[in-house]
Formats: sequence, C-alpha cells, structure tokens
Amino acid sequence: MKTFIMILSLIFSGTHLYAQQNTRTYRSELPGIVMDGRSSLHIISPEPIRYVDISTHGVVGDLPEPNVLRLKWLPDSVEGNAGPPYDLGVVTVIGESFMAQYGLRANRTVSGGSLTTSFRILPHHTQPLHVPVELTTPELRRHAISLLASRNASPVSKASDYGIHARLNSVYTVGDLVLLDITYLNTTNLIYDIDEIRFKIEDRKITKATNVQSIEIKPVWQLYPLGTFKRSYRNIYVLEKVTFPENKVLNVELSEKQISGRTITLKIRYKDILRADTF
Repeated sequence: MKTFIMILSLIFSGTHLYAQQNTRTYRSELPGIVMDGRSSLHIISPEPIRYVDISTHGVVGDLPEPNVLRLKWLPDSVEGNAGPPYDLGVVTVIGESFMAQYGLRANRTVSGGSLTTSFRILPHHTQPLHVPVELTTPELRRHAISLLASRNASPVSKASDYGIHARLNSVYTVGDLVLLDITYLNTTNLIYDIDEIRFKIEDRKITKATNVQSIEIKPVWQLYPLGTFKRSYRNIYVLEKVTFPENKVLNVELSEKQISGRTITLKIRYKDILRADTF
C-alpha cells in the first residue's frame, strides 16, 4: 500500500512539475526570425488576427489582410554599436484561439537569397487561448464549404421579383450559430451589382393601421464578400441564434446598387429555423 501511495505521489508531483514548466515561456525558447532593412516580412496566420504587439519601435507593422501581418524593420532605429544580429525584441500575434510569439533579429550582412520574406504560423508555434469563441473562422469555412458541396432537391423557401430568383437551400445550426445557404439566380440580361444584403425580423403581415416593427440582425460571418453576378450567386451567412414569434418572419433583403435598384426579399419562417439540420 505504501508503495502504491509513493507511486501516486510521484505521478502527481511529476504532473504538477510539468504544469509548472509549461506556464512560462522564455525568450530563448521562442522561434527566431531574421529581418533586413530592404524587404518586408509577412507572417501568415491560419485565423484572423485579433491583436498584435511589437515590443520595439524599430519595427513597424500593419494588417493588409485579416490573417496577414506585415512587418518592416527600420534600420536607422538601431542604437549603439553592437554588431549583428541586432535584437529587435518580440512580436506577439493573437488569433481567435491561439497566441504565437517570435523573437525578431536584424542582420544587414545576410545575403538576399537567405532572407525570410514570409513566415507561416505553425501549430507547434502556438499556445491555446481559453476564450469564448463559438467557432473559429477555419471551422466556419469548413462547414460552409461542406454546405456548398451538398445538393438540395427542393428549397426551404423561395422568392422571385424583377427576374431575380432567391432560394434558401438549407438551414443548419452548430452551437448557438445558424448557417443559411442562399442562392440568387439572375434570368435577365442585366448584370446584378449587389449593394447590400440585410437580415431583418419583421411582422408577417403588415396593414396600414399597424406600426411596422423591424429588428435588423448583422451576420457574424459570411463565406464570400458581396460582388456582381450575371447568372448566379451563392453564399453562406452565419447568424447568432435568434428567436421570434410565429407572427414574424426573418426577411433577407437583397438590394442592387443604383440606378436600377432591384430589390428582392426572401422570407424565412421561424419553423424553418427550428427544423434546421445540425453538423
């Protein structure tokens, strides 16, 4: 029995020591990136970047794309006569579910062919963040692509006007999110230039004596940006979970840029959302 207790003690003390060892990260343990003053460095993230910290004024950065961090070393900012490589501090990148840190060094003597111009954040570079993220962008994209690959025999809901046909192909839920798969077909010879798509909860029936109540809902994510289409346009929209009474509907309003200004409204009943499939 004493031997068993000693073994358990060793196991738990080892686990505790391992946990302690993994609560700290030292600069000497960080992956290093060498920069020069002649080219920019692009760090590519698998998720949209939410926050960046650059620990020195000798490096400037911006986000040309949601998942791309561009860094530039300012050679004139290096102080002192220390020889290369110059220590440029640490860059911290925080995505939706992870944090990654890199040690930056500058070296004027590195040959052009040996310079790093892009750097991809890999899983072993990251530390997980315990943040309240329902789904990360790569996960949403994966679900959306799977919806595009599916074929639906009959639409859940449809509408037509001005030669434009709207079709709700399917409704899916994952967690507290609702995914709407919507297709627009253009049967005219006039290209449709999308102005905006709005989602509004409104009364099912509107009379002249009734004050119209409208609650607009903003999608938290969509697969493709708005654009122009000649024949068809299909997209996946993600909404936070919504509830509304039977006397109201979720109207999806597609509007065209002026001068034509064609508008079509697709009505989605609450029971269509209640009947949604799940991943």
